[in-house]
Amino acid sequence: MLLVLGSINIDLTTVADEIPRVGETVIGKSFNQYPGGKGANQAVCAAKLRTPVRFLGKVGNDANGDFMLKKMSESGVDISRIEKSEETTGMAAISVDSNGQNSIIVVSGANFSIDCGYINRNTDSIKECDIILSQHETPINATEYAFKTAKSFNKMTVLNPAPAKALSETMIPVVDILIPNEHELSRISGLPCKSIDEISKAASALRSSGLKTIIVTMGREGVLLADDNGIRTFPAIQVKPIDTTAAGDSFIGGFASSFIKDRDMEKAIIFGQLAASYSIQRKGAQSSMPDFEQFIGYQKKYAREKI
Repeated sequence: MLLVLGSINIDLTTVADEIPRVGETVIGKSFNQYPGGKGANQAVCAAKLRTPVRFLGKVGNDANGDFMLKKMSESGVDISRIEKSEETTGMAAISVDSNGQNSIIVVSGANFSIDCGYINRNTDSIKECDIILSQHETPINATEYAFKTAKSFNKMTVLNPAPAKALSETMIPVVDILIPNEHELSRISGLPCKSIDEISKAASALRSSGLKTIIVTMGREGVLLADDNGIRTFPAIQVKPIDTTAAGDSFIGGFASSFIKDRDMEKAIIFGQLAASYSIQRKGAQSSMPDFEQFIGYQKKYAREKI
């Protein structure tokens, strides 16, 4: 079982030719509400790919919370441990331009009412899981506590450090796999990451601090893996993006779905890349993610085109 400790947000998405600069107003083309939140997105992606997923998180006692629980359950996520908070359900304001690029402002709400007491109430879920996955859209102290609990049961931990925040000396030893993008890697390492060479050096620097495995998603440049076997790169799957909102979450959900089955790192990275390339050709976050049958067809098409 994959256990996801993370955020649940309602995404308010506006599409325009360009994302406005500070002090600027632009005319939008469309507006929609989608289920989102990095944690929920990653969980839904894995669940739609037929991976057993249980979720730890909180929503508000409001209509958005009920909507999110319904959507996550319909996607196959076990929502039985999600609690309702006095805070409002998390919200993300997303702007998408004509090239599919985006900017996002997140209001955390109920996501930040997760605490160590909530983790204690769900120790059994940590004990039952194979991998626990989390992000930085919920309180870091609760994530660290959950990861320490997971390591006491010899479970594997995966952290997506988004939005980017420094990792404490006590957090680093309990993270088995770190999955940042190049911007997050730069902020965490304090090093420039404008080229693959710079990204390689930053990943190596973080590994020297005690992190075991680092997977860097680099958009059009593909993926970089740094582990005990050295540094390897995986070229991007070239498609025309419509909306990149859930690209990273789709990669991580796809990666986790594959990796939990046979622990094959390279296979899981390619699986994650396929999931991400599928999602960015469609609008929305969770709504853009493939179900199992769609993904198998897409995977076969990709294999044929490579021959």
